[in-house]
Amino acid sequence: MALSGDPELDGEIRKWIRWDKCASTACQIMDAVRAKDWDTLRKRLCTRISFGTAGLRACMRAGFDSMNELVVIQTAQGLCEYIKEQYPDPADWSGRGIVFGYDGRYNSHRFAELSAIVFLNNDFKVWLFKRYVATPMVPFAILRLQCLAGVMVTASHNPKEDNGYKVYWTNGAQIIPPHDEGIQESILNNLEPKGSSWDDSAMCSNTMLEDPYDIVVPPYFDILKKQLPCTSLEANGRCSLSFTYTAMHGVGYAFVKQAFARINLKPFISVCEQQEPDPEFPTTPMPNPEEGKTSLDLSIKTAKANSSQIILANDPDADRLAVAEVREDGSYKLFSGNEVGALLGWWSLELHKMREPDCDVSNCVMIASTVSSKILRAMAEREGFQFFETLTGFKWMGNKAIELQQAGKTVLFAFEEAIGFMVGTTVLDKDGVSAAGHLATMACYLRCKLCMTLQEKLRDIYETYGFHTTVSSYVICRCPPVIEQIFERLRTWDEGKADTYPTSILNGEYEIENVRDLTTGFDSSTGDKKATLPTSSSSQMITFTFKNGLVVTLRTSGTEPKMKYYAEMCGKPDEKNWAKLTNTMNTMVEAIVEEFYEPSKNGLQRRKE
Repeated sequence: MALSGDPELDGEIRKWIRWDKCASTACQIMDAVRAKDWDTLRKRLCTRISFGTAGLRACMRAGFDSMNELVVIQTAQGLCEYIKEQYPDPADWSGRGIVFGYDGRYNSHRFAELSAIVFLNNDFKVWLFKRYVATPMVPFAILRLQCLAGVMVTASHNPKEDNGYKVYWTNGAQIIPPHDEGIQESILNNLEPKGSSWDDSAMCSNTMLEDPYDIVVPPYFDILKKQLPCTSLEANGRCSLSFTYTAMHGVGYAFVKQAFARINLKPFISVCEQQEPDPEFPTTPMPNPEEGKTSLDLSIKTAKANSSQIILANDPDADRLAVAEVREDGSYKLFSGNEVGALLGWWSLELHKMREPDCDVSNCVMIASTVSSKILRAMAEREGFQFFETLTGFKWMGNKAIELQQAGKTVLFAFEEAIGFMVGTTVLDKDGVSAAGHLATMACYLRCKLCMTLQEKLRDIYETYGFHTTVSSYVICRCPPVIEQIFERLRTWDEGKADTYPTSILNGEYEIENVRDLTTGFDSSTGDKKATLPTSSSSQMITFTFKNGLVVTLRTSGTEPKMKYYAEMCGKPDEKNWAKLTNTMNTMVEAIVEEFYEPSKNGLQRRKE
């Protein structure tokens, strides 16, 4: 066979041909060899996919840099060996085992089955769901069944070409260091697939293989019901509010339907075109409710046609929740993740007070990621509970919740602006199913008890705790060296000198008070100039705090070719000119994007609003 002449590449080609037993991906590599497409082969085979957001996520195609059967088997082998190192007693493998779930994407079921085969061949008890499940069911199952770990095969809201491998640890939270580095190293030490890893017969009549659905799912809804006082359940049954729901071609419909029934809510109106799992995502190529109106167009049409006041939308694996409510003029207000976070934060405290009227809230805790609104902090200062901030991502918030629980705290709520919400600690991850149930119950409570809409309640929250106005968006950059160059310029602002950052925008009109760089660990606001939050050199993240109260964070995405920006203007309760605060923020954000990211100069693509 004629090969490239590059020893490294030729070695990787031979490995792929020898190891891959999947006809379609094996053919992709062979076709590229015949076409002498060495550049593509080098990109696909000489670069390896690595653990990112608590696992893997990439395009489905042949290559060690992508999601495919061979890479999934290699990952499962590495994960299995790592778990065996951490839990060396075989009784734990066969007794506690591991749980696998999957969504409706192409290959999700197959990837979960191949993973199950690897673990069965290593004498593990394997809990494999035999139907699509919402992502929150996997971390819940780990705690319910006392499993050693769990995996959800999903790419969440990514395009249809992608898939992923989301790993949870024994504590029911997504993996964080040192587990991610340990698993990655273990994968690299176990790359050659065992012949048995492709053998489907391991799943035939195997007593070590079981479907956890009936053991796990009913208790999940029982706990959801127990979180609500009887008065709320009664109000749910009486309330005339109408809800429209979309599963966004994902797996959420059956679960949210059960949630509504279990907590006495009247059935919602389903967006039928998006009700069933469909890996093609035919009506929404970007199945991300966070994108706003573009992805919720069908939901709005359905709601209008049925005179439905509130829209609830899950992303395809049902761990996120988007919310919209009808305005007086008949249009729909889409709430931002920060606004829903404010509402559910208020609701979580209200629920706790209903359940325990004489409670000491000083022992209660709420959590938000550092790029999310500081509204919970303002609430905490006034109400007396504790607020904690973490790095971006629920892997940090879930593990922080566990740490606080172990310290005797009551964790009421956690959220991130990317429409991720954790009401209580039933699931130590974002959960779009329980969030939908709680949001609908809160809406009924507000309507029946207080004669308020969600919009009116949000305004009331801002009147009480101060107006918090936010902007979250992004620019697209598909060239990593350009991203590196942009952020390096920001941290060597003064003629290339290290740890020098911009001091103002708009020719000095708005001055910067301090800078925190969680890529390098620099923080100008601390005595020793060192950040208190964990740092990571593998991702870019810089926060600028301005003298007028604006806080803006610039960061790269862990899963998409985006440079994001998150800005918030935090007003005091006595600052009532909200329009002025918003206009100032918008002016400043536009200047920050232009001056710091330089979209035209760097060929960046703006988000389509």
